[in-house]
Amino acid sequence: MRKRIGFLSFGHWQNSPMSRTRTAAEALTQTIELAQEAERIGLDGAYVRVHHFARQLASPFPLLAAIGATTKRIEIGTAVIDMRYENPLYMAEEAAAADLIAGGRLQIGISRGSPEPALNGARAFGYLPPEGQSDADMARAKAIHFCEAIGGAGVARSDPSMTGGSFALPIQPQSAGLNERIWWGSGTRDTARWAAAQGLNLQSSTLLSEDTGVPFGELQAEQIDCFRDAWFAAGWEREPRISVSRSVLPIVNDEDRLYFGGRDEGRDQLGQLEGVTARFGRSYAGEPDRIAEELARDPAVQMADTVLLTVPNQLGVEYCARMLEIIALEVAPAFGWRDPKKALQHDAS
Repeated sequence: MRKRIGFLSFGHWQNSPMSRTRTAAEALTQTIELAQEAERIGLDGAYVRVHHFARQLASPFPLLAAIGATTKRIEIGTAVIDMRYENPLYMAEEAAAADLIAGGRLQIGISRGSPEPALNGARAFGYLPPEGQSDADMARAKAIHFCEAIGGAGVARSDPSMTGGSFALPIQPQSAGLNERIWWGSGTRDTARWAAAQGLNLQSSTLLSEDTGVPFGELQAEQIDCFRDAWFAAGWEREPRISVSRSVLPIVNDEDRLYFGGRDEGRDQLGQLEGVTARFGRSYAGEPDRIAEELARDPAVQMADTVLLTVPNQLGVEYCARMLEIIALEVAPAFGWRDPKKALQHDAS
């Protein structure tokens, strides 16, 4: 399976002098524009992160539908949607509609969710775990229900007075193949095994909510091994997809140096997250050739078929597009990526 790269935007906005993304409207329209630029550059994916009760992107499907309607080739997706907040059937309808508009390019990353500004925020949306279950249990149950609906299962009984009989009804519309393009954002080896057992692709970010003392890339590679072992043990016939995220900040001019000079952390960070020790992956800031060498040695980057590059979206579309183009030209080829346009030309010759 060929290596893909895409950008991942959190869609921050802030009305401050340093921000080039000052309103929610600008965050949304600039994300569409950046996806168009990413497609022009040759990237494979445009992904958005979903957060609630924060000045960040929160409602992905209108945005993804707009990107799908204004691009032709690039994958569009989420990394990730917090299932604690979702109605699985309404979400399945929205996802299918966005995928049909995009011509089958949607990749849906979902998960249990992460810490957030709101205390018990999903409860404000009307969602409370059943007695004896945790938020994680609720999120996984919703994920399974969502996958069933996307796959065309009957999820409601028909009204005999309307249909002439009693039978199971699927959600509409349906979009063929979308059920194989659902990913689970996993923070541990155990949840990676769970995702594989469900037949979900794997997304692994710059944060793992466990720590064994080994470097981030090695721990993430272990997670990927666990996922693959569980996938093949489950007997799935198709090849799963796996993505990892990295913060990559090439420095080639004074503006880059102003923003990110001295930013390269050089090593992972440890912290407490919901009562457990979490390992945060480092940022890669510096000369493109040095970043390329370091990522080429990253075992998880080598094992994944897709690398998502986080973007500093508040620096604006022009800046982020230039950054992505530098990565595509000078960094990504070192870890196995090829421009899809050039790859097609090479294969045809």
